[in-house]
Amino acid sequence: MSPKTKRNFQRILPFGLIWLVFGLAFLYSEYAATDKFTYKPEGAISPTWEIFLVAIPAVFSVGIIIGTLEVFVMDKLLNRKSFKVKLLSKLTIYALLMFVIITITYPIVASMQLNTSISDADVWDMYLSFLNSTTSRSTALQMGVSLFASLFYFEISENIGSNIMYNFFTGKYHKPRQEQRIFMFLDMKSSTPIAESLGHVKYFELLRDYYNNLTHAIIKNHGEIYQYIGDEVVISWKVNGPETNTNCIKCYFDMKDALQMRAQVFKKRYGVIPDFKAGIHIGDVTVGEVGALKKEISFSGDVLNTTSRIQGLCNVLHQDLLVSQELIENVQLDSSFQVKELGSQPLRGKEHEMVLFSIEKL
Repeated sequence: MSPKTKRNFQRILPFGLIWLVFGLAFLYSEYAATDKFTYKPEGAISPTWEIFLVAIPAVFSVGIIIGTLEVFVMDKLLNRKSFKVKLLSKLTIYALLMFVIITITYPIVASMQLNTSISDADVWDMYLSFLNSTTSRSTALQMGVSLFASLFYFEISENIGSNIMYNFFTGKYHKPRQEQRIFMFLDMKSSTPIAESLGHVKYFELLRDYYNNLTHAIIKNHGEIYQYIGDEVVISWKVNGPETNTNCIKCYFDMKDALQMRAQVFKKRYGVIPDFKAGIHIGDVTVGEVGALKKEISFSGDVLNTTSRIQGLCNVLHQDLLVSQELIENVQLDSSFQVKELGSQPLRGKEHEMVLFSIEKL
């Protein structure tokens, strides 16, 4: 499974799980509320084990369908729309989808309860009664709650990152822990003059397109976005062995290629072709939850400060990519990469010099 496919699977699966949990909870609550009563609301389906067995995959499938629409359709279709337009569009589309789903699934369940075929007139009489009943409004409310919960999860997950949200739920970093990680500090070249020439709004749009353009390369090479800081982005990788560690180098050149492929689009839209420089280093960090008003998972350690200082030497040494000797010792580069030692270099605010390397792709 490719990194992109895996990520999309991880984004879609929670929709199915959320719909399944809420669906089962509503079914059980209805069963508990009506089990001892002989009166049943008009159009209501009496929960049985057979109904449950049909409902479980049906509800899960609805969640998966909505998750797939969110990831592959809505996210792209409504990406640049206002929140109001997004909300109204999604409500309209999903309301139609829910009606279609109910039209398909209700007659099937009704035919099971009546122990007859789906073409039986009694099944469709029951369906029409359901549409005009309190039960249908209750069902719409239940589906609305499930929809809201799944969309809310998706928006929060997309904003803070699915990995971070997962770590919050599991409490992985509730207590600080030490990890060895690779960090890349990536900074846009000539950002100040570009911002001055474009103005704040146009420059923001450029940054958005710029970061979006880099995303696929980061996902492809298993990177995690730690922070966006203006025109700078900090990307992190877990240390898993020389071959896997090389993903950070591959990611850098894949991002360069991605920008080059859309160079003319940027030139036409903004009058400039963005480029970047980067520094990469490896080291130990302490990871944990911080903050009172706003909690986030934070990395703390000298490796971050050092990586930032390495990236700061790119202009001085006339290089687009600088990496530390420690990183070179922990990656496995093939003959398609040319590594050049640049000697010991002083880092601002550091007592000791550090041996740095440049890397070019042949």
